[in-house]
Amino acid sequence: MDKRRISLVLNHRPTELWVDPRASLSEVLRGEASLTSVKHGCNVGECGACTVLINGETFNACIYLAIWADGKEVLTVEGLSDEEGNISDIQQAFIDEGAIQCGFCTPGFIISSLPVLERDEVPSRDEIRRQIAGNFCRCTGYEKIVTAIQKTARARHGG
Repeated sequence: MDKRRISLVLNHRPTELWVDPRASLSEVLRGEASLTSVKHGCNVGECGACTVLINGETFNACIYLAIWADGKEVLTVEGLSDEEGNISDIQQAFIDEGAIQCGFCTPGFIISSLPVLERDEVPSRDEIRRQIAGNFCRCTGYEKIVTAIQKTARARHGG
């Protein structure tokens, strides 16, 4: 099948990609754009390992066709670093709180947390749990993940 050109803002940079219209966004991000934070987990939208932000909303990239991203803004964990390559506050909080073990699910959790972190208030632990409910981890408890997200929210909102 012929490839189609899509234009998007990928991690804050205007980007053009040639994609198979049948390819998932996760396949294109990993294969064509070399963004390996987007993991191939279940490939049916159940585990959250491939979570990305599209126009500020979380999506499972494994069940989102790449051609649907045409004209949109897509953010992966690679887009969270600053220009010097320093990691973001939420990434540092995951490290500080021990919210990772193998790390496979970590990018999905971090991306899933961004909408709740963008709010003007510190979310409750229950609100955080609801926000990350589509992400699964097999090797660590969720308490440290929730704590890392809440710690980041508190730091962003002054306490």
